[in-house]
Amino acid sequence: MTTHPAKHNFYVYRGATFSEQIEWKDESGTPVNLTGFTARMHMRETLEAADPFLTLTTENGGITLGGVAGTIQLLASATQTTTITAISGVYDLELVSGANVTRLLEGLVIISPEVTR
Repeated sequence: MTTHPAKHNFYVYRGATFSEQIEWKDESGTPVNLTGFTARMHMRETLEAADPFLTLTTENGGITLGGVAGTIQLLASATQTTTITAISGVYDLELVSGANVTRLLEGLVIISPEVTR
């Protein structure tokens, strides 16, 4: 069965910690067990951009999966967001279990510039 990705836009405040929590539930409202999954997320200025301006993964500590609770915690430090020069972009969030890849979320990223430096 194909899961169609949900659409969600994120706001990233340059120079501030980016922290968002998502909960993946099935059609009946039960949290999806994420035990054994890995996750990855790229934010790029455009779809065609060769390099992401932010990469979050379970391997680099930018994504933490909550097992049976179905939670997905996204985290980028203030130091990471300070280096973002884009003013907007696109992203998708993929969950991986073995050879199966599910694109769970996709959307726009709006970058708010930092005034206090």
